[in-house]
Amino acid sequence: MNHTWTYNLSFGASTDPVDSRTGLSRNGHTVVAIFLGFILFFGFLNNLTVLILFCKFKVLRNPVNMLLLNISISDMLVCISGTTLSFASNIHGKWIGGEYSCRWYGFVNSCFGIVSLISLAVLSYERYSTLTLCNKRSADYGKALLAVGGSWIYSLIWTVPPLIGWSSYGIEGAGTSCSVRWSSESAKSMSYIICLFIFCLVVPVLVMIYCYGRLLYTVKQVGLDAGFLLYNLSIQVGKIHKNAARKREYHVLFMVITTVICYLMCWIPYGVIALLATFGKPGVVTPVASTIPSILAKSSTVCNPIIYILMNKQFYKCFRLLFHCQPHSSTDGEPTSHSKVTAIQLNQRMDCGNVCNNEPCPKTDNKTISLLRPEPSLEPISKNTPPMS
Repeated sequence: MNHTWTYNLSFGASTDPVDSRTGLSRNGHTVVAIFLGFILFFGFLNNLTVLILFCKFKVLRNPVNMLLLNISISDMLVCISGTTLSFASNIHGKWIGGEYSCRWYGFVNSCFGIVSLISLAVLSYERYSTLTLCNKRSADYGKALLAVGGSWIYSLIWTVPPLIGWSSYGIEGAGTSCSVRWSSESAKSMSYIICLFIFCLVVPVLVMIYCYGRLLYTVKQVGLDAGFLLYNLSIQVGKIHKNAARKREYHVLFMVITTVICYLMCWIPYGVIALLATFGKPGVVTPVASTIPSILAKSSTVCNPIIYILMNKQFYKCFRLLFHCQPHSSTDGEPTSHSKVTAIQLNQRMDCGNVCNNEPCPKTDNKTISLLRPEPSLEPISKNTPPMS
């Protein structure tokens, strides 16, 4: 029988591709199928809602949100191409496809998963640069398209090699899903797994930790200087409440903490299990121990739309409007954008002598009050209800 159907030694399954019930009992497969069904339904529904919002509301179509759209597309493809097969296989208690479908399953799910991870890392840098770096903001669709295309190219670079001989894809866990052959002891497979772990897990995590760490530090510094900053602003724009600035900073802080926790909860356990299966003793990872991290990783398709989109006030307004939960407000047909300068950026500009990127910074006018409202790349509009296309 073809060697590609040899189960990973660390999962303790047999070499028969059909006999996959040695890992989990019938009840175990049923429980896994229930969880996967939940993930499949809500993952598909959440990401479909995101796609509908992008198609229906023009105000959401900006360069930064293209990264959010890219994440939703890749997550939806994971639900369609991967979660469905795994769900059906657990209902039957064994892998229902053949050798080539297993390779395809392992490839597409690895590819779409890495696209989402890289997009999240790029998005973390975008948020960091948006809120902390003193630069000139402009709608640059070229850079957004480059980031989206780069995430797919980067993913293909690390998911195509197993198809052409550098490691391989095979049955994993309880025998109802496929992935990289973690337990292979060949030098090629081990070198690939090490590279995959470094460049597709460690690097994105470090990028997120750095960006969000610097963001939290900046938020703390701005919080300490908020009273002084607001006092100077009040001279020009009138009465401005300190609580408005603090509320915004705490909102950013909450989103950052939620993002990091959910990211680590979804992907770190899977990475740890993969390393144990690769470098640990044969049989150290049981089918149950390998199935739980796999389910957590798939659950990111449900979490991502909630964290990155539904927690965004502008997307939430569009969501309520889509389901007629929020009445239309009178508008002149064109959105009114706020100043593209955040409170953090203004504080930096005050410190650097009103010089930013070797260009004079814009003077504060009567719209300075908008500095205390959410940053436009995340919430382009706050006054008017988003227009429908």
